[in-house]
Amino acid sequence: MGRAFRFASEFVAAIIVGALVGYGVDALLGTKPWAMIVLLLLGFAAGVLNVMRAAAEMNADASGQAGASSVLDEDD
Repeated sequence: MGRAFRFASEFVAAIIVGALVGYGVDALLGTKPWAMIVLLLLGFAAGVLNVMRAAAEMNADASGQAGASSVLDEDD
């Protein structure tokens, strides 16, 4: 459950940050809604990338722990 919450929060946070930065750029440059759309899509891509990295990190940790326990079992 904790892993799912981490994935979801990283994904949503990246999208929200992209949307807010896009909104700010639109307000400064008067380019409504183009900067928000582009940065929202970039936020989505960044969220997907963050989730993929977190999943790979968790898989590496899980396989490293499984390997360490099997090495200890062989020595006994």
